[in-house]
Amino acid sequence: MDFKEGQVVLSLKGHDKGELFAVKEIANRKVLICDGKSRKLEKPKAKNVRHVALTDVTLDKDSMATNRKLRKTLNKIANPRG
Repeated sequence: MDFKEGQVVLSLKGHDKGELFAVKEIANRKVLICDGKSRKLEKPKAKNVRHVALTDVTLDKDSMATNRKLRKTLNKIANPRG
């Protein structure tokens, strides 16, 4: 699996199972993920790469500029109709 900054991933394990996150950084066998709500851009969560699934969506730098923009963008991806 090749992770890239800005890529949207789905959590497969843990208390955040089923939630969407954006990859902020890649470090060894872990990815630092954030969602702008429970995990802010300033304090991302380190998660094992085996515990997330890649999606085909990649966010641009503007979508990850602030927690609010990130939260809104991930919400649109999760709920495309509303």
